[in-house]
Amino acid sequence: MSVLDNWKQWEDFLADRLHHAQNEGMSEGAVTNLAFQIGDYLASQVEPKNEQQRVLSDLWSVADKQEQQAIANIMVKLISNNGTR
Repeated sequence: MSVLDNWKQWEDFLADRLHHAQNEGMSEGAVTNLAFQIGDYLASQVEPKNEQQRVLSDLWSVADKQEQQAIANIMVKLISNNGTR
């Protein structure tokens, strides 16, 4: 099973990557920029695997760039307390 199949696993996967990047000294700006790039890639290239991903994909598809950046920022906040440190 892929981490994309289960929302909780996807959150934990992202959180682990976020914590690793922060521990390696990646700035908050770089993290949110990367989150935006990942969100853009997922929205255009990956079929949603669950209801949560479908909602995010739908929101992303109707949002302008500023709103997409806000979605990416919110996702970073959402996952920041998940995963291992």
